[in-house]
Amino acid sequence: MNISVELTLSPLQDEYEPAIIHFIKQLRASNLNVLENPLSTQVYGDYDEVMKLLTVEIKEAFQLIENGLLHMKVVKSDRFEYEPHF
Repeated sequence: MNISVELTLSPLQDEYEPAIIHFIKQLRASNLNVLENPLSTQVYGDYDEVMKLLTVEIKEAFQLIENGLLHMKVVKSDRFEYEPHF
């Protein structure tokens, strides 16, 4: 089963950029499809592979920050090839 996940990591501290950059680079290093925009990062692929990666990388990201939150949306389909029809 393929999924699409949208992630927004928000460290609640002054020095927030290094943790976000590290998190995104770790996601990029996977064999999954990863897209970024200024507000979020999307990961696309097999459910088990995506969730295994996210379990490890979210834990590491939280260990690198003092305080923070992570918004996550999960869609049960691979939306990587999505193009608007309007």
